[in-house]
Amino acid sequence: MDLSGKKVLVTGADGFIGSHLAEMLVNKGAAVRALVQYNSFNNWGWLDETPLAQSMEIRGGDIRDNFFVKKLLKDIDVVFNLAALIAIPYSYIAPSSYIETNINGSLNVCQAALDNNTAKVIQISTSEVYGTALYVPIDEKHPMQPQSPYSASKIGADAIALSFHNAFGLCVSIARPFNTYGPRQSARAVIPSIISQIASGKKQIRLGDLSPTRDFNYVTDTCAGLVSVAECDKTKGEAVNIGSGSEISIKDLALKIKGLMGSDVEIINDAQRLRPVSSEVQRLLCDNTKMAALTGHAPKVTLDNGLKATIDWFLKKENLNKYKADMYNV
Repeated sequence: MDLSGKKVLVTGADGFIGSHLAEMLVNKGAAVRALVQYNSFNNWGWLDETPLAQSMEIRGGDIRDNFFVKKLLKDIDVVFNLAALIAIPYSYIAPSSYIETNINGSLNVCQAALDNNTAKVIQISTSEVYGTALYVPIDEKHPMQPQSPYSASKIGADAIALSFHNAFGLCVSIARPFNTYGPRQSARAVIPSIISQIASGKKQIRLGDLSPTRDFNYVTDTCAGLVSVAECDKTKGEAVNIGSGSEISIKDLALKIKGLMGSDVEIINDAQRLRPVSSEVQRLLCDNTKMAALTGHAPKVTLDNGLKATIDWFLKKENLNKYKADMYNV
């Protein structure tokens, strides 16, 4: 399915990945309807920062409301469901919010897609559903391990979406990105946390556990992967990993960023940033073989080049000023 000329909905379009994806879809010639979370300030999140917003139909609302979602999906051909609560530490504090948004919200999207005869739903998952790797690289057959309320809610959301495929014939694909990074990412994530602290002139930067490894992917590679999943008929009813196939520890990542920024900053362990021992995912490394076989997609941006682009974005004063480097962003 070529998305050019198609009516495409991106939920969570005000967020980090969603805003980049909405831009990419506009550039591909799709008619983009962008859902941003309703607020009385009429704030569109990161879509306020892009001139391409004028080429989108932007709607404020909430995927937790099934009446609203049914109207939202009217005349839509393809849905990318990115609307979600994603911060793991906050899921320890407010777990029911994750059930309401991630599971019930996905249920509303799937039901509305079915009612409106939407051609395809791309449910955006996360590598966190796998938990600490039992084997590497992690393929789509790896067991699910709910090591946080967040990951449990995403496992549930994936299951709800696939149930609509199996029970009702809804065309659903599960796209499962590993750790995405790049411009606009929230400071709750490790790469923006490191860069913003260094860019703000800190002599010491505070991080949590330095030993876990992650498979990092630049945001344009993740978005291109999502588009590939949507355009490929072979992904119907399938879960597909999106990742680089390489890993790096948080310690080595911090040292790499430190070097790229020419900093002599000291790295300090901050106890409040540590997760409960059984909740910390110690290792993630993507097996992207299925993705390549089904869609032909492969990542293009190296970690060094992606980090340089991200650093350059953060070093612009107008961007750095949006971040609170003195605070731990839960």
